Amino acid sequence: MRSLFEGVPARAAWGLVCVIVLLYLAPLVFGGYVLSVLILCCYLAVLGQAWNVMMGFAGQLSLGHALYIGLGAYASGALFFHFGLGPWIGLIPAFIVAGAMGALIGWLGFRFGIRGVYFALLTIAFAEFVRILFDHWGWIGGSSGMFLLVQNRNIDMDAASIANAFWTLRGPNWVFYYVILTGMVACLVTVRLLMRTRVGYYWLAIREDQEAAQAMGINVLRYKLLAVVISAMMTAFGGVFYAFYNNTLYPESIFSIDRSIELLLGVIIGGIGTLFGPILGAFALTWLGEGLSITQEWFDIAGLKLLTYGVAMLAIILFRPAGLWPWLRRLLGMEERRPDA
Repeated sequence: MRSLFEGVPARAAWGLVCVIVLLYLAPLVFGGYVLSVLILCCYLAVLGQAWNVMMGFAGQLSLGHALYIGLGAYASGALFFHFGLGPWIGLIPAFIVAGAMGALIGWLGFRFGIRGVYFALLTIAFAEFVRILFDHWGWIGGSSGMFLLVQNRNIDMDAASIANAFWTLRGPNWVFYYVILTGMVACLVTVRLLMRTRVGYYWLAIREDQEAAQAMGINVLRYKLLAVVISAMMTAFGGVFYAFYNNTLYPESIFSIDRSIELLLGVIIGGIGTLFGPILGAFALTWLGEGLSITQEWFDIAGLKLLTYGVAMLAIILFRPAGLWPWLRRLLGMEERRPDA
């Protein structure tokens, strides 16, 4: 616990605790549409935090993270569809498959000195290859998709029914909300603790100057691979959640590059290489998108949402290239003693 809040101003620590408590109380006040949007916010925050480990802290650009979402979703979804195994059991093979694929891509890329945009192209290529493979794999439904059994989301409010709903992820929206919110908090804590260890310092050294880090004796290949594997496994958790929340899986959709771009937009807006930036960006971008969708429908303005996203990204790049969170943190007087927090 001391390591978790070390270097954090008291007001920042208490502010974060208050925000988390309020989020846990949200289902007591909100329901329906608002809760669904909050679920999407937390889901994108998890994915953004996972991508940020690889790009923001270790400096390895990936544009194919949809690959790990899809692998996690299909690994758990197929076990449920064919054998009736729940999501928490399916999470184990999801971690293994996604981590192994991340290790393979990372080894191929880093072993042969592929960096920057070329490594990003490699991640896109693997995502597209797996999409084509899954399109023709009949055991998981192929291009026709896989449909998980949907059960009645109204449950009895006794302890056994609630526990079963959390175990099977077959329940009302508030069950999914608490699962993904807890996942978001767990990812935040995990990354925070990692960044206080030697691994985190090595990642930052590699991000800033790979040659200098190698000259200092850091095993660059090992620690870049570790960043990719951890990022892939965290993303796979989001994939498992996606499978049981949406109940439908199509390779064309889940492995799409659009999904990869979607998860990194929030990180760019919130602040790449910061801990709270992916969460802030996910919440800001999701609520902005929902507001624009409603406005677009009311006034029948085609493309308003995409146009505003583009303008927002341009504004961030021009005026706040570090993202919203570093600027907001300074504004609120929450500066840490380390620039990567």
